[in-house]
Amino acid sequence: MGSQTTELTGPDLAEGIDIADLGEGKPLLAHARGEALVVVKRGDDVHVVGATCTHYSGPLAEGLVVDGTIRCPWHHACFSLETGEAIGAPALNPLPCYAIVRRGTRVSIGERRQPPHRVLEGALPKSIVVLGAGAAGAAAVETLRREGYRAPVVLVGDEPPGPVDRPNLSKDYLAGTAPEEWLPLRTPDFYKELDVELVLGDPAVRLDPSAKKVTLKSGRELDFGALLLATGARPRSLELPGSDLPHVHVLRTLADSRAIIQAVEGKRRAVVIGSSFIGLEVAASLRHRGLEVDVVSPDTLPLARVLGDELGGFVKSLHEEHGVRFRLGRKPASMSPKAVKLDDGTELDADVVVVGIGVAPRVELAEAAGLRVDNGIVVDAELRTSAPGVYAAGDAARYPDPATQKPVRIEHWVLAERQGQAAARSMLGHGRAFTDAPFFWSQHYDVTISYVGHAAEWDRIDAKGSLAKRDYAAAYVKAGRIVAVVTVGRDQLSLRCEVALERNDGAELARIFSEA
Repeated sequence: MGSQTTELTGPDLAEGIDIADLGEGKPLLAHARGEALVVVKRGDDVHVVGATCTHYSGPLAEGLVVDGTIRCPWHHACFSLETGEAIGAPALNPLPCYAIVRRGTRVSIGERRQPPHRVLEGALPKSIVVLGAGAAGAAAVETLRREGYRAPVVLVGDEPPGPVDRPNLSKDYLAGTAPEEWLPLRTPDFYKELDVELVLGDPAVRLDPSAKKVTLKSGRELDFGALLLATGARPRSLELPGSDLPHVHVLRTLADSRAIIQAVEGKRRAVVIGSSFIGLEVAASLRHRGLEVDVVSPDTLPLARVLGDELGGFVKSLHEEHGVRFRLGRKPASMSPKAVKLDDGTELDADVVVVGIGVAPRVELAEAAGLRVDNGIVVDAELRTSAPGVYAAGDAARYPDPATQKPVRIEHWVLAERQGQAAARSMLGHGRAFTDAPFFWSQHYDVTISYVGHAAEWDRIDAKGSLAKRDYAAAYVKAGRIVAVVTVGRDQLSLRCEVALERNDGAELARIFSEA
């Protein structure tokens, strides 16, 4: 992932600052020793941490302080003010964190704090196996080690290079504006230093929960005290004449994205099947590469089923301004090496076809093992499956919605990481009910749409601001209660709504939105 340098501005903490100049719970951008920092006063305590989010370099001085943490305005990463630890995804690396020196009413920067050393007590699993090296699995193994677990940990992934920054596969990397070296979340050496065995290219083929044993494709058997199923999801494919041709692609893995990049080299026309978020991000990326792009979808407006007509119309217009052609209300009927034929007989020239029609949870292993499966691996509030010692997280997990207690399965990258972190704590015996609000972002040219909450359906949408001015918010209301909020250009509002959703405080959420 890329990084950038935050401008050094504000007070110099080497010289110190008067406590009276600090607002309660308000991050202040400062600097010391050539490093950008934020200072936060909470009661009698003053905290100093790095000013740049370790995920995508978001400006933490524009973030939100909540209960001893600071949250990034861009993608909602959450850091401890006390230790600098990244305790809420998508950030994985900690912030630099410093002690302070008090002299009367002035505070200045002290020595850099070392990461805390934790020692676990009580009965612990003799070993932990994590199946799936995506968002949930990668976050889980790091959390296990950060929480002080020292017994063997094995992370099993399907293919090299291991965990990658999947959201980037359809965005900057596919567009050619981000180099491949930004994509791996971690290196093999990182896992060696973490004392985690990384197994790639040898997937699990059998799970025996009663014997607490996993069998890999090679025949190797792994015993476990606890196991996390983070098997994710696979792209849905079309079953049409020609859909198996070599120029027809799906996009889920780094190998998929590489294949699309190679396929479009020197080509002129692409057809994207599906007007999902990933389909539209692919369309934008291929337009950036100079291809002509047609998007085919049975929907009357892209994303209207997720965002409503106003935002769906805005997204459509935005893509059309950049040259994307929409074939809405239509489905593909067949494919040939150079064309896609639609159900109305229209033929679209196509050197490359990308299919983005959603994903299906990978539940085969769990189902064969006798676990409860219902549109995902069913888990309780602490992400425990129906088998003792077996947990599930991420795109494959169906968990109780904290607001309604109804089971939901939500396919968001940040949520998968957060669930991986939560499942790790549950496996160590100090978990809690998972209440993190779902969050995702989608990038369309120069516009980022942020979505917090979950609205499978709604009675009405209350909107504020102007999409034309990139200053907009929409609340999705079901049974008189806001269940999700979408923002464009209102990062602080998105963060505040996230906190209210986490606390299941409908009245506070309504107040925040009404005053926005």
